[in-house]
Amino acid sequence: MRTKIEDVSVIEIPRVHDERGLLAVIEGDIIPFEIKRVYYLYDVPSDAFRGGHAHKKLHQLIIPLSGSFDVHIKDGENKKTINSNKPHKGLLIVPGIWREIDNFSSGCVCLVLASSEYDESDYIRDYDDFLVFKKHQV
Repeated sequence: MRTKIEDVSVIEIPRVHDERGLLAVIEGDIIPFEIKRVYYLYDVPSDAFRGGHAHKKLHQLIIPLSGSFDVHIKDGENKKTINSNKPHKGLLIVPGIWREIDNFSSGCVCLVLASSEYDESDYIRDYDDFLVFKKHQV
């Protein structure tokens, strides 16, 4: 399936609120994949960027646990920037989407839930190679 920017979506994470604060819960079918890997980014300098790649098969949910950052996505034809700054809203990135993350605020923590364990062969790290991949994506 040829993925497009429109296939990237924001997923609302259910919250429970009482006088003690908020509790966000990810369970059941909140996200459309089984979680196989969890990692987080923190202490990223404000002038640094992460990402700079696409995946052939991997799905990810990117959640700003604290602070904010910008996610720049491209599908080979279109591009879009999404500011992530709410810990109850995760950005679902599907396979075949180029992503770069920058503009990290001080104290930012970015949580990533992934559909598979680390597999270097699933990465496309060169943008020209990404464009070739998109031409052959069914």
